[in-house]
Amino acid sequence: MFERFTRGARATVKGAVAQAERAGASSVTEEHLLLALLEQEGGRVAFAVTALGLHDRRASLDAAFAEARRRGGLTKADTDALAGIGIDLGAIVSRVEGAHGEGALDADRRGRRWWSGRRPFTPGAKTVLENALRVALGRGDRFIGEEHLLLALTAKPGVVADVLAGHGATCTAVQRALYGSAADGGDGEGDAGQGRAQAG
Repeated sequence: MFERFTRGARATVKGAVAQAERAGASSVTEEHLLLALLEQEGGRVAFAVTALGLHDRRASLDAAFAEARRRGGLTKADTDALAGIGIDLGAIVSRVEGAHGEGALDADRRGRRWWSGRRPFTPGAKTVLENALRVALGRGDRFIGEEHLLLALTAKPGVVADVLAGHGATCTAVQRALYGSAADGGDGEGDAGQGRAQAG
């Protein structure tokens, strides 16, 4: 599959590894893929990211990811579901952090800066890479570019999609920013490709 990646998509994957290294993380996550995409210059994705205002809200994105890590990576939907059965996640996080220190629920705690070696991709990050292929095939593209990675990130339910949606970058908004308002006729094959990516 990697041979189908454009130069920009390969740079994004390498950039995600670099993001993980800088963060002292032991594995490469979807968040690292997104942060690497945000650093890309030139091209369709850089234009879309700027048009969506994500560059201007980088600090807000970082804060939203930090808050999600504090919650142990639970999404807003997870938090709402727990609240619906009377479980206050905020109170639980406060108790755990009171007993074990701030960020105790972060699955990839920053204290691992000594770790070195090849960083594996998490199952979620691998799914994004696989879904990027599905998005590309759904659009009839013979390559996998940064735009397919970005769309796959918005289509995969989870923290990254939640954070992006909270900043106005839903799957539909990203598709519009990438391809214009008539992206494959709106309900055409492009949207079918997105549906397949969500299902993956």
